[in-house]
Order: sequence, then structure tokens, then C-alpha cells
Amino acid sequence: MPGTRMTTGARTEKPQERLVMEAGDIARALTRIAHEILERNKGTKDLALVGIRTGGVHLAHRLARRIHDIEGAQVPIGELDITLYRDDLALRKDQPVLRKTSVPFNISDLKIVLVDDVLFTGRTTRAAMDGLIDLGRPAEIQLAVLVDRGHRQLPIKANYIGKNIPTSRDEIVKVLLEEEGEEDRVVILKA
Repeated sequence: MPGTRMTTGARTEKPQERLVMEAGDIARALTRIAHEILERNKGTKDLALVGIRTGGVHLAHRLARRIHDIEGAQVPIGELDITLYRDDLALRKDQPVLRKTSVPFNISDLKIVLVDDVLFTGRTTRAAMDGLIDLGRPAEIQLAVLVDRGHRQLPIKANYIGKNIPTSRDEIVKVLLEEEGEEDRVVILKA
């Protein structure tokens, strides 16, 4: 059968993987996004980054380092777990795994840049905005994503995009990062 591999008498499907961004592409995209954030916000005054668990947290830290390299200023970084804000929580059979939310600063009156790895339907972003609003009243919420793959179900648009990657609904976009023990890359998987 095409696309299958025999392993000790059992068949396992091996998804086809198409590389769409390499480590250098990711690095350049993050540098560009950092410049765009600084330009739009006229520097770092009243600016903070909040990464959406898990990939968004790693990308937020990378953006903060780039912003520091460019401006010489540190921006506060928070980490947001949106598990309890998901709109499909009641539909899930398995129990959600709660991870740490850590926003060690008052977000009220700040310009918050939410950071995520992939923008797809918009539901994760909506959940993240709900989570932020529970923490305070930011002056503005902006969205930075490494990949925008389309197929929105909610009227949400990113302010900063590393790369637009048109996909079909049955494809999976995976952002693999060295912080997770992988080689930096973005791949599309199709079973």
C-alpha cells in the first residue's frame, strides 16, 4: 500500500511531510515581525508580549530577544494557557491538560502582542483574548503569528505574519522548534 511502512508485522501510516520553512526562514520572519512591531508601536513604551502555550511562548521569547537587540529595551513577556477558554471543552472526551499561565505584570493599559505559531480557524486567538481580558483591560491587543494558513471560522486577522501558507483543511501545519527538542522548521503533513 503506498505511504505505508511495515514494522514487525503491523502497518503504520507515515504521513507525507512537506517542508515549507527552514530555520533561516523562521529566523528572518521573526526579525521582520520584531521590526514591524516596533514600527507600529513606535518603540517599546507600554508594550508587552504574551505567548499562547506552547509554540507561541517560545516565539514570544525569541521576539523579545530580537526587540532587545534592535531597541536595547526589554519588553515584559507572559505565557497564556487557553485550555479553559476553548469553545470545544464540553465536546472533548479526554480531560484537558492544564498548563501554567504566567503573566507577571499588570496588562491594563498596555499594548499586548499575542504571539502564536499557527493561525487557523481563529478559535485559539478568541480563547486567548478571553483569557487576557480576565487578567485586565489592555489598551490594545495585537496578534503576531509565524504562519497564517487560512480557513478562518471567526473574524480574526493577524497584525504580523511570518508567512502565509495556503493549505487544505485536511492538512496539518506543524511548527517544530529547538526549544521542544526539534530542528527549527515548519512542515505540512498530509496522511
